[in-house]
Amino acid sequence: MLYIMFRAVGGGGTEVTDPAPRRARPRLQTGSSANGEAERIEELASFSFSEVAKSTVTMSDTEEVPTAPKIPDGEKVDFDDIQKKRQNKDLIELQALIDAHFECRKKEEEELIALKERIEKRRAERAEQQRVRAEKEKERQARREEERRIKEEADAKKKADEEAKKKSALSSMGSNYSSHLQRADQKRGGKKETEREKKKKILAARRKALNIDHLNEDKLKDKINELHEWMCQLESEKFDHMERLKRQKYEVTTLRKRVEELSKFSKKGAAARRRK
Repeated sequence: MLYIMFRAVGGGGTEVTDPAPRRARPRLQTGSSANGEAERIEELASFSFSEVAKSTVTMSDTEEVPTAPKIPDGEKVDFDDIQKKRQNKDLIELQALIDAHFECRKKEEEELIALKERIEKRRAERAEQQRVRAEKEKERQARREEERRIKEEADAKKKADEEAKKKSALSSMGSNYSSHLQRADQKRGGKKETEREKKKKILAARRKALNIDHLNEDKLKDKINELHEWMCQLESEKFDHMERLKRQKYEVTTLRKRVEELSKFSKKGAAARRRK
């Protein structure tokens, strides 16, 4: 099996060859059985390496040629037992992996269930919060509506009271104001009337008494239309007077500026004449 050759370079070396001829390695028989692989390994193990042991190499006295390791004759390896042990080991490892997988899956399922429970709990809490918020908002809207209604009723009542007082004052003023002014004039003993007194007299003369207590619905409508037309006429007259007042103020302002300018020029002319 081995062919060993040593050649000494540059000296009296010794060339040693293996005296035993090389044998062909026995061919392995291939079978179709399930233990074919084990049989081939047994054939390799039972192959005799005696020819290798027989080949000795003689070199010098101080050197020894290493020999191939020997396998004791008759020693065999039980590959079936090795294969069974390996299969058992693989099965144990596979079972451990399966157990670990199922344990991990069980833990993940427990975490998923806990997560779903938390989600449902949070959803229920949010629904409860929204319900409470909606109830509070509804109560707040109802309270605001009630306050607005009470305020509107109070305003309407106050306005009605004011209108009633105003109507009673106007009705009493229409009939009694002129006589009151006459009595006041008599008390003054014919004193000269001021502008304010003149204004009061004019207003008293123009103010009409309502006397609407005995009127029905149609006559009240006619009275309202009459008062509306009269008010429109008064507003028109007021607008005309305001426009006339604005125009008069403008004219007065313009004339005053002209007078001031003329006085300035007249003062300058008088000063110039004095210098001369």
